[in-house]
Amino acid sequence: MTHSLAGPYRRAALKGVLLQGIVAIVAAVIVLIAWGVHAGASAIAGGLVSVLPSLVFALYAFRYMGASKAEQVFDSIKRGNGLKFLLTVCLFALVFKYFSVMALPFFCCYILVMFTQWLAPIFFNH
Repeated sequence: MTHSLAGPYRRAALKGVLLQGIVAIVAAVIVLIAWGVHAGASAIAGGLVSVLPSLVFALYAFRYMGASKAEQVFDSIKRGNGLKFLLTVCLFALVFKYFSVMALPFFCCYILVMFTQWLAPIFFNH
């Protein structure tokens, strides 16, 4: 299943997802203190809509590594990316259908966590 070469890269990706989760929780706590419970719940929902698909992608994308498994690497990244997109759309739909969220904290936390994903390589060597 998991190739031994993929281990360090998978750990690095999971560290990035962990950083996203920490940023989402800190942002939600700040919003909770500043604007109240409803806004804090909206912020954590926005963070989770960003973090959960990233976790699925990290688990899927780094299953294989190496030139001998190039097609498996490509397929796993493609599947992971597709699942990430599908899960993001489904989570947005579920949140807006079943929860009453405040738009500003929800989208601000979602965007903040997305920026964290792009800036994570600054904090990690891999």
